Amino acid sequence: MTALPEWMSSLPEEGITAEEYDRLPEEICRRIEIVDGSIIVSPSATPRHNRIARLLANRLEEVVPRPWQVTTDVDLRIADVPLHNRRPDVLVFEGDPDVLPIRPLQVLLVVEIMSKGSISSDRIDKPAEYASVDIPHYWRIEREGDGLICYSYILDQTTQSYASSGAHLGILKTDHPFPVDVDLDELL
Repeated sequence: MTALPEWMSSLPEEGITAEEYDRLPEEICRRIEIVDGSIIVSPSATPRHNRIARLLANRLEEVVPRPWQVTTDVDLRIADVPLHNRRPDVLVFEGDPDVLPIRPLQVLLVVEIMSKGSISSDRIDKPAEYASVDIPHYWRIEREGDGLICYSYILDQTTQSYASSGAHLGILKTDHPFPVDVDLDELL
């Protein structure tokens, strides 16, 4: 069994606080998410995963209307106490890109690209978390045979959960949250 890194073993039992997290080096933050103060260590993304995120972000950036902008793999601070911090694969938000973390009120769309190690989290946990803080749109991209499928969701304000707005195989073509078409096969 591998020993915990020094910084991790010195954390209080009740979990990491926002102040403690904000003092961590970026190279550590890139590999973790925080759920209710508990650290969730994520393995490094595969080159394929990173390519999908980068190409999708590039395509969204071509069509996203102002004042919205697109970024990848940055902190989304869902709550300060207890600390709840996610790092979506792609994020459409407004505001100063140098002011981090990004807050839910700034976010229009969150995209998660599902990996073998994130199936339950991407299908169940993250959509519930994002809906609970009123993020209007959520997309999840999964492997489907030799291609990709994108499930798109719109927030239902009455239930505080996402309602399906489509499953897109081959081509993602939607008007929500803005008109865009993406050749999903090209992302591979």
